[in-house]
Amino acid sequence: MKDCDLIDEGLDGLTEKYCSFNPRVESWFLMQSPWPTLAITLVYLLVVSYGPKYMSARKPFSLKWVMVVYNLAMSVLNLYIGYELAVSSTARGYNYYCQPVNYSNNVYELRIASALWWYYFSRLIEMSDSLIFILRKKTNQLSFLHIYHHSTMFLLWWIGIKWVAGGSGEIRFVLFVYLLILLE
Repeated sequence: MKDCDLIDEGLDGLTEKYCSFNPRVESWFLMQSPWPTLAITLVYLLVVSYGPKYMSARKPFSLKWVMVVYNLAMSVLNLYIGYELAVSSTARGYNYYCQPVNYSNNVYELRIASALWWYYFSRLIEMSDSLIFILRKKTNQLSFLHIYHHSTMFLLWWIGIKWVAGGSGEIRFVLFVYLLILLE
């Protein structure tokens, strides 16, 4: 076997492994292309960059009820995500130490993928907390870490759902969403 054949076989393997999308999510909202996710992230970065300047000459908004509804809605959403992940992974007998992603259309595997998609979508919803900070003129809460987290997690979760919605990493999300419920 020639070196070029080895390279060709290696590239074919990489292409097959890393360019094969999760077919179950192909038709789901925002999953056809990374461009909407990137555009939303760009708009987010523009809002956090120019929003404080826009609000500098204005009075802060009182958004107490908006914050109560937002926190309650996020708590309910995270509770739903955690429930779906816990019930579905338990029903499938997941090994939380080493569970490969199952790309089948099994009802529980689809519930796991759907719950993880909802978590991805919650990353979009959570970008609005930055807007709430800006409108309340609490821009000290817009730290580099806060902005970096919100601007990267949405894209990283798109990548995760597009390729690997499931598997043993799922238990981390069960624990994390319950932590988010406590923090909301």
